[in-house]
Amino acid sequence: MKERTLANRAEQAQMAMMLEVCAYPKPGNVDRCHDYSDTRLEHFLASTILVRPVFETAERTGGRVGSLIREAVMLTNSHAGGNTHFGAFILLIPLILGGDIEGARRVVAGTDVQDAIDFYAAFGLTQVRVAKSDDLDVNDPESIAAIRERGMTLADIMAYSAPRDMVAREWTNGFALTRRCADLLHAHGHGREAIVRTFLDLLASVPDTFIAKKHGAEAAERTMRCADEVLRGGRDLCAFDAECIRGGINPGSIADITIAGIYVALGEGWQWDC
Repeated sequence: MKERTLANRAEQAQMAMMLEVCAYPKPGNVDRCHDYSDTRLEHFLASTILVRPVFETAERTGGRVGSLIREAVMLTNSHAGGNTHFGAFILLIPLILGGDIEGARRVVAGTDVQDAIDFYAAFGLTQVRVAKSDDLDVNDPESIAAIRERGMTLADIMAYSAPRDMVAREWTNGFALTRRCADLLHAHGHGREAIVRTFLDLLASVPDTFIAKKHGAEAAERTMRCADEVLRGGRDLCAFDAECIRGGINPGSIADITIAGIYVALGEGWQWDC
């Protein structure tokens, strides 16, 4: 089979979003075989299509990270499926702007206060869970004033959130899990089986912070242990998936990082259709 090189970074990002949601089974998350009552596979695929203009702008003309994230959220808010890819946009947009992980690190380092304000505007358009301990509340207008007063850049906001949010943590650790995800994809071969195995490897190695925000730290730790049991052959993958779905345990943050890892791997020649 002839290898196909993706035409551009925008297409690469869309492919990453599509490939992640279509891979099955990924315990607890929407995929080709099951939906949640309020969010379906079609919502994820619609967001993948609707966000294209933002990705193209980021690639062709650049722009500010915060405003691009805000525009991505606005474009993908046109369906009833709620927030599908907010965390993924936080990772993909610096990667598209920078071209690769090294470039994304430079983009992160160059953020400013306006990026932080635009990001908070985007956050306010979503239904993303925030920790109760956060004193910078996206629903509180005074938070914007506090950001201005403190001179906080978007990189500062991510550093503030990093202890409680693994997507934000990627901004502070040089996209470490994104890099690991891409390396795992290369190691596991091609196609959706490699995506599922990579997703499980990540889920078994670090507690998903979206689960922790929604169900508590113990639920996130328990999910991590169960994923490890699957990898060791002590638990059935499909049964674990069904258990997560019944309990509303969806590792959304690891899904976002998986998307970013697929993006990086595609740029390095990883093949999805072999």
